[in-house]
Amino acid sequence: MIQSIRGMRDVLPEEGRRWRRIEDRIRDVLVGHAYEEIHLPLLEATELFSRGVGEATDIVEKEMYTLADRDGDSLTLRPEGTAGCVRALIEHGLLFNQTQRVFYAGPMFRYERPQKGRYRQFYQLGAEAFGFPGPDIDAELVLLGYQFWRALGVTDQVRLELNTLGSGQARADYREALVAYLTPLADRLDEDSRRRLTRNPLRILDSKNPETQALLADAPRLPDYVDADGQAHFDGLRRLLDAMEVPYVVNPGLVRGLDYYTHTVFEWITDTIGAQGTVCAGGRYDGLVERLGGRPTPGAGFALGLERVMLLLESAEGAGADSAADVYLCVMDPAHQAWALALAQKLRDALPAFRIRTHAGGGKLKNQMKRADQSGARFAIVVGEDEVARGAPALKHLREDRPQESLTVDALIARLSAAAD
Repeated sequence: MIQSIRGMRDVLPEEGRRWRRIEDRIRDVLVGHAYEEIHLPLLEATELFSRGVGEATDIVEKEMYTLADRDGDSLTLRPEGTAGCVRALIEHGLLFNQTQRVFYAGPMFRYERPQKGRYRQFYQLGAEAFGFPGPDIDAELVLLGYQFWRALGVTDQVRLELNTLGSGQARADYREALVAYLTPLADRLDEDSRRRLTRNPLRILDSKNPETQALLADAPRLPDYVDADGQAHFDGLRRLLDAMEVPYVVNPGLVRGLDYYTHTVFEWITDTIGAQGTVCAGGRYDGLVERLGGRPTPGAGFALGLERVMLLLESAEGAGADSAADVYLCVMDPAHQAWALALAQKLRDALPAFRIRTHAGGGKLKNQMKRADQSGARFAIVVGEDEVARGAPALKHLREDRPQESLTVDALIARLSAAAD
């Protein structure tokens, strides 16, 4: 039997229904803030990520799925969405002297050790804003996350951590000081941190190794290297969040694993799903557009992992099954199938928010009602000879102890519409 590739998983219908519910709520928040959707290809030139994400990052060094096409060009399955989004906006002339607010959703690919909440194919939803130099857009992006958690009912399950990296020069100065401090201690660092010391030393700050963290206790502090403009930007962000009453914690050790970040970085973190507790993360990347061939343009954004958000909701409310349908239409005689199908379509036209499933395959009414109950539907509609003759299908309430009703089609639509309110 052929099975799925390690780290690539199937999302089956029951989970898929919860997935769609979560994604729809998040999309509603983004559209409500006038962000527009952009669709990006899965494959990009490998150079896009080595230049954009950074050659010294773990992603580029050891996590990308890269292949050569028939012409010998190096292509990579996208490991993240920001670089591709920037590439698309530059290519189509949508950045120069313009502002943009966009979002995208889809699978990303990284060759990592699979574990709960971390897969080699994973699904991200990202939002990006370009052309806004001030902390107001940083605050808007953070507020979007806060609105997501409110819409999903889990604000008490997550916390916001913030930091500032300062300007690109401030980050470079701090990098130099950190390397000078850690180099004499290299033999006491864990293996990953020794490798990062010459390639991506800021990532050592978020090492999970206790011995490495003990060595960092006396290391130079990132806030001491933030320049005045960077600090003013961060202070402005904090004032806006305070005014909006969005709670947060300043974490001076918070850094992001991608080279393009400057100034603000943030993470939404939960303690309820185990080791993979970051459910949404992002920040500002003012030099990325220029690095990828565009004119200097400020940018900021975030990405949210749908698998981790699903785990968060399951921990908060349990993994109760969502229904596959709202209404299940039972057909007692195949001779009335066409009438039933026409009725179902009238209901769909009149009640677009309802999911209506028409029974197929025949069978006794008892078995059809069993299927209706298994679907999780709130209502069953029965179509038989008498119902067709009267033009009045029977409505059964599957989740309430109420008598069966015989209703005209118009009355049936009105009754179901009232039940939706």
